[in-house]
Amino acid sequence: MKTSSFIRLLLFPLLITGFVQSVNAEQLDYLSPLEKAIVHEINAARTNPKGYASFLEQWKRYYDGKLLRIPGERIIMTEEGATAVNEAINFIRSLSPVPRLSPSKGMSLGAKDHVKDQESSGSTQHKGSDRSQPWDRVNRYGTWERCIGENIAYGSDKARNIAMSLIIDDGVTSRGHRKNIFNPDFRVIGVACGHHATYRTVCVITFAGGYKEKNRK
Repeated sequence: MKTSSFIRLLLFPLLITGFVQSVNAEQLDYLSPLEKAIVHEINAARTNPKGYASFLEQWKRYYDGKLLRIPGERIIMTEEGATAVNEAINFIRSLSPVPRLSPSKGMSLGAKDHVKDQESSGSTQHKGSDRSQPWDRVNRYGTWERCIGENIAYGSDKARNIAMSLIIDDGVTSRGHRKNIFNPDFRVIGVACGHHATYRTVCVITFAGGYKEKNRK
């Protein structure tokens, strides 16, 4: 059986030197069910990292050496195998809770622009076909504040699998996706998911220290 790295991850951490009102993602009609679920999973991990480690413990049973056999998903050839999971478990068990991320419509629209771009281009980069970067796209709909980051996940349409893959960060020496998820300086999140020609699904997740929405009619 041929195997492939089915969930691909990209990150863009950038720190540059806002009170954010808490919003329940379930009440937001601009997010799809998958997008709402991703916000929920990331916030669950941030606010109870020790509890979220139990999901990673369950994840270990799907490993066969470096092969990851998740029920209902294609087989994934990982780089580190269960070693990366154990490292992630130890790391998040050492963390204290950090604040929930508040969903942003403007940041989600910026993420959606990149999803639409990759739907047509098949690209797997942070730079858009119009040469836009993550901060350019979110600034079309508002203004980001203090710090900004972006994770991109390819291949899965299940929120928990996406979140756990980003936390495990297999093959990423810097563990930058994980750092974005647990960064206490991030207070706002934007999410958009769609079709990808090569990897079936693409989800763009943007983070910021604060965000001022543009007034839209």
